[in-house]
Amino acid sequence: MLHIKFPVISRTRALENKIDCFHDKMIEAAAVFHRSIKTFLNENSRDEYKSINKQIKTIEHEADKLRRDIENDLYSQNLLPNLQADILQLIEGLDKINNQFDDVIYKFYIEQPQIPAPFHRKLIELCYQVADCAENMAIASRAFFKDLSTVRDYSHKVYIMEQESDSTYNDLKKAIFASDMELANKLQLDLLITEVADIADIAEDCADELLIFTLKRDI
Repeated sequence: MLHIKFPVISRTRALENKIDCFHDKMIEAAAVFHRSIKTFLNENSRDEYKSINKQIKTIEHEADKLRRDIENDLYSQNLLPNLQADILQLIEGLDKINNQFDDVIYKFYIEQPQIPAPFHRKLIELCYQVADCAENMAIASRAFFKDLSTVRDYSHKVYIMEQESDSTYNDLKKAIFASDMELANKLQLDLLITEVADIADIAEDCADELLIFTLKRDI
């Protein structure tokens, strides 16, 4: 049997394709999360929300497989040795965002919190903001491999969206505890919106790391 040894450049391109697919999965997860909250708040869309829960789990599992493949390729084939540690740290950080999308959607599905109508607008706004924050983080990360000159611009968008989501989260939290809901319901909803807001916080941490990695490449 003939064994063909591919050159390093071919293996590197295969790795870059996997990294590209990983970013696609993250953007896909953000899009699913973006529409999840309106679906949840619509009492006539419970079956659709169940489908969304399954969809986000599929995306998360596929992203996990890509992450493991990327890590294995970097180590076993010693690809991109100068960037190896940075890439691993970056991919692991991004994977935490995917995991958080999955966790939040699942908790809404399992806990079925009662969310009064006055909170719907702010909750939808918060979910949209953190999804946009995560999407911009994925784009910034992709730029690290394709166009370093745009990393800072997209990272800046991550910071802006994190600040906006933080403001929305605080307003929503104040409104929840100022309401006449039962204390147990207030605490449940507070924990859920905190987990939503955490998505943007994780993305912000990733942006911090990404900018450091970018500066190192510029040196």
